[in-house]
Amino acid sequence: MTFTAEALIVTDMQQGFLDGHAAVPDAAGLTAVVSDLLNRARRAGALIVHLQNDGPVGEPDEPGKPGWELVLAEPGEPVIRKTDDDGFEGTTLGSLLEEHEVKQLVICGLLSEMCVSATARTALWKEYAVALPRNAHATYDLDDIPAAVVARVAEHALGDEIQLPHSAADVRFTAPPK
Repeated sequence: MTFTAEALIVTDMQQGFLDGHAAVPDAAGLTAVVSDLLNRARRAGALIVHLQNDGPVGEPDEPGKPGWELVLAEPGEPVIRKTDDDGFEGTTLGSLLEEHEVKQLVICGLLSEMCVSATARTALWKEYAVALPRNAHATYDLDDIPAAVVARVAEHALGDEIQLPHSAADVRFTAPPK
């Protein structure tokens, strides 16, 4: 299944979740997949938006601390800071997508069952066509549940309106109308 999108939403690809003791499983693999999505979106002229979580004191994503930095954002690409799991909640994400007349978007990044899922759920509610490539988001193990299982459950909890390409390679990008 191929999905064509006008925007790529990169969720919380922050240093503290990708390096060191707090890294998600296979952080290097996720980073490579998201990097490829970004490169293809940039070449196509798609809108790219990076979401950056402002976590609580002592967490890997505490603002201004090592680990809070985004790892793949390039100068000039919009960065939207957030304090809620949902990238739309209390941010300019919705108005930015409207301004560019985006109808179809891809969401990737961290964490599958939290920020990725919450942002995807709101995008679906706002009637965007949404794809969540299976190899383009990740999370942590939860107690005795492996991270890969948590990620699959998060995908399916989004219902039957979301597109779940097996691979990010099945995603194509185009420039938005504006």
